[in-house]
Amino acid sequence: MESPVYIQIHNQIRQDIEAGKWQIGDRIPSERDLAQSFSVSRMTLRQAIQTLVDEGILERRIGAGTYVANQKVQERVSGVTSFTDLMLAQGKVPSSKTISYHVAKPSLSESEKLKLNDGDQILRMERIRFADEVPICFEVATVPYDLVKDFSKSEVTKSFYHALEKKGGFHIGGASQTVSAMLASERIAEYLDIKRGEAILRLRQISLLQDGRPFEYVRTQYVGERFEFFLER
Repeated sequence: MESPVYIQIHNQIRQDIEAGKWQIGDRIPSERDLAQSFSVSRMTLRQAIQTLVDEGILERRIGAGTYVANQKVQERVSGVTSFTDLMLAQGKVPSSKTISYHVAKPSLSESEKLKLNDGDQILRMERIRFADEVPICFEVATVPYDLVKDFSKSEVTKSFYHALEKKGGFHIGGASQTVSAMLASERIAEYLDIKRGEAILRLRQISLLQDGRPFEYVRTQYVGERFEFFLER
């Protein structure tokens, strides 16, 4: 059965973008011009464009037209991937800025999430993570101090997962993750170079070693326009 006309147009425009006819950030022709090019009504053309907008391939800018959307950093929510590896896999240069880094007594929630014993200490660090020098997220990570007491600050802050595996000899397993939506506070907006009240994706993750021990509890706030999660089953 042949696809509806607007889907055929959708497919053609998407193929043109993937083939490089229009680059990221380019303005595409007006709906009127595209409708004439495809010999269809404006309504049919608008359906195709809206579908591409809904998919995040195109974006409308009020008073300025329709553009090829900036690619978002994408994380497949299956298993555990370090931020560094995630950025490198997408051809981006990862970096981070440490806001705070200290050993402390765990909060009740941190103790529960990491299954700590009485008297155990944690290392808590706050970082801004960047891709190609663009701020992607603000992260608060808590790890059992005994796990990293022999690591340098640089090893922990630059690529914690690599240090765990290469220096610590640990094997990283799975994770449990919870994603929710929220609005950026004034503090987070300043860190991520966005406006207060803009959309934020909040991820709470408990990362596990292969033997099932939790080794990290992370609360991360991602800029909604720069990051998306891709769910796999």
